[in-house]
Amino acid sequence: MSCRIFSKSNVRAVVTVLSILILGGLVKNISAQNKAVTAAKPATAKATATIDLTGYWVSIVNEDWRWRMMTPAKGDYASVPLNPEGRRVADTWDPVKDEHDGNNCRAYGAANIMRIPERIHITWANENTLEMDVDAGTQKRLFHFDGSKWQGGEPQWQGDSVASWEKQVQRVGFAKTGSDKDGSLHVVTTHMRPGYLRKNGVPYSKDAVLTEYYDRVEMNGRTYLIVTSVVDDPMYLNDRFITSGQFRLEPDGAKWNPTACRPLWPVLGRNSTSTNYGQGTFEPVDHAAK
Repeated sequence: MSCRIFSKSNVRAVVTVLSILILGGLVKNISAQNKAVTAAKPATAKATATIDLTGYWVSIVNEDWRWRMMTPAKGDYASVPLNPEGRRVADTWDPVKDEHDGNNCRAYGAANIMRIPERIHITWANENTLEMDVDAGTQKRLFHFDGSKWQGGEPQWQGDSVASWEKQVQRVGFAKTGSDKDGSLHVVTTHMRPGYLRKNGVPYSKDAVLTEYYDRVEMNGRTYLIVTSVVDDPMYLNDRFITSGQFRLEPDGAKWNPTACRPLWPVLGRNSTSTNYGQGTFEPVDHAAK
């Protein structure tokens, strides 16, 4: 039987080697864990945006002039698929009561705000929230890419909006065209405070659901935003109410002009027979020459 005696220097060498091996293994393990955490962490909505919607935009009123640039006469709900209850409520519209009750913003809710002649300013509030400020009525909309923020309580005019990017991919045979930067913004808004689909009291209820698609279009050297809106309301509508609106990108915010929600009265006075609304900022129909 033999016995080997290690010197202190040999022991220190062995301990040093073992420490290096153990430490190396720990570092490697930590590095692998960090890589796994980084890989598991989802990319932000800002980083994965399919289109850039930031900037100042002005609405182009090139359709539905009589409903958008004017306060329609009471009972004018043509082209809105109201059910009998919806027509009954629209026929009882009382602008005096709205003003008395402080409800001047009823036509500025999410289901109609994009139809008002206006300017909008879109920015990123954070990495997963797109913010839209509207100068007409000084309204603010928040599009949340990380889920609903509804926590109960009193519904607000702009509701609770959940957003997502939709990639636009076209198929040609078995091949696909389109890059990761082609697509649109999809927004679904619920929990809205009851409001008006038009300034003359055409209603939508607290149960209404607004679905929107935002598309950026480049044409003739200019940039446009097309907003398609779909309102579903089991209380007042017997079918989907679908509208679209166009905006043009502006170079800056020089013309930005926030205003409060205005009473839904004709500009010539309450007793006037005129229905000219006269509010808002907009691009004229012949915008190509401007």
